[in-house]
Amino acid sequence: MDDEKPITEQAMETITTAVEATKDAAVTAVKKVRKAAKKVAKKVAPKKAKKSAKKSSKKAAKKSSKKAAKKSAKKAAKKAVKKSAKKAAKKKKKAKKSKR
Repeated sequence: MDDEKPITEQAMETITTAVEATKDAAVTAVKKVRKAAKKVAKKVAPKKAKKSAKKSSKKAAKKSSKKAAKKSAKKAAKKAVKKSAKKAAKKKKKAKKSKR
């Protein structure tokens, strides 16, 4: 992290990068879940119920992916804030030591 930037700005940058990373992870998870749901729907559902099974599997995939994305975003944001706070505290300690 840069010494010139204020701590709040550094924290915001780390949070935004974490959010972007979790968003990408959530998108890939959604794709995988949808693929798996389609495979299961093909094996389990009879031909007449195929349309309704596809719709329900898509809805289930969307719901589960939304929950997963929310959880991962929350975790990543918390971790990013904690890390930036720790780094800021370390910098303050170093600055105090160098002044002595």
